[in-house]
Amino acid sequence: MAFTIPEGLHEELYPLAWMVGTWRGSGVGEYPGIERFEFFHEVTFNHDGRNFLNYYSRSWLTNEAKEILQPLASEVGFWRPRPNKVLEVSIAHSTGIAESWVGVYDGPKIQLVMDKGVAAPSAKIVEEGSRLYGLVEGQLFFAYDMAFGGHPLQAHIWSTMERQGNE
Repeated sequence: MAFTIPEGLHEELYPLAWMVGTWRGSGVGEYPGIERFEFFHEVTFNHDGRNFLNYYSRSWLTNEAKEILQPLASEVGFWRPRPNKVLEVSIAHSTGIAESWVGVYDGPKIQLVMDKGVAAPSAKIVEEGSRLYGLVEGQLFFAYDMAFGGHPLQAHIWSTMERQGNE
């Protein structure tokens, strides 16, 4: 599939243009105290002509037959490229936490580390995190490592998603 810069995309977003659209696929997760699980993952990046991307991610627990069993995580945010290939990302989760991320982009590879996190009074905060996004053989690869509940930073979830049509 040929790639074109989305119409009306702010020029500061050109290095991230490859992400614009909706991506769907499956992934796996695990963590101490959490049994290994499989999930369906959908991520959307879009824009309104200003110099940031809108971000929306949601996932559902699936069984071995890839049937959806129940909703899992949902998060929304904004991705802001800065000079020198720096990327600032703000993410709010349905679980009552909000996070600030900072990282770098290099072509179709993005590495982020959590800068700060805040939690609603009833929410449990993630102490540390890192995210990797990349275009691998035409698919969006995502990996999220976290430190939570007194455990050190370690792999939590990863997924691979296909771009959906001309969205």
